[in-house]
Amino acid sequence: MVKIAPSILSADFGNLASALKEAEQGGADMIHIDVMDGNFVSNITIGPVVIAGVRNVTKLPFDVHLMINNPEKYISDYVKAGSDILTVHAEASDHLHGVIQKIKKQDIKAGVALNPSTPISVLENVMGDIDMVVIMTVNPGFGGQKFIESIVPKIRDTKEAIKKSGFNIELQVDGGISPKNAKIAADAGADILVAGSAIFKGEGTIKENIAAIKGAL
Repeated sequence: MVKIAPSILSADFGNLASALKEAEQGGADMIHIDVMDGNFVSNITIGPVVIAGVRNVTKLPFDVHLMINNPEKYISDYVKAGSDILTVHAEASDHLHGVIQKIKKQDIKAGVALNPSTPISVLENVMGDIDMVVIMTVNPGFGGQKFIESIVPKIRDTKEAIKKSGFNIELQVDGGISPKNAKIAADAGADILVAGSAIFKGEGTIKENIAAIKGAL
């Protein structure tokens, strides 16, 4: 079954705790948290203090997506804040394997995200060390962007590469997911779908919007 990971980037930060509770009650499988530093991407979002502040609001895993440069400097901070999965961008560090090892030493899961133009070949030497691959179907930095359909073959290719590797790696698709394209991403091989605007800014309640995505699969 495909997992749904609501992205709080699109949530009402004035009522973040209640939004997380409603997402959990609505059937979310994990909470996706986008961390942006204003350098790797132009936007700035949240840091460890906010994550720690809402950690006790829900029992769902915190899937923390670091869209930051030099992520190795901040791994321990985000682990202490309550991250269950830490994803770093392949493009953000000159020493990807070393960053992954630093995450794994903290006894949490490690993921690697790839921007739309980044080839999956960068994963070849780290497949045995990661728990998740994130294929970006938008250019990172802002919520509410349109799903790039030309990335669908890349999702398929990544799924095939994971199968060939023999390792237990989940494939997450992040960017522009809605009821209109959720099945496209799932059919291409996604195990986890990240959705922000479609869940927190959709036509229905948070619970109804999660149900709409699940119903489209």
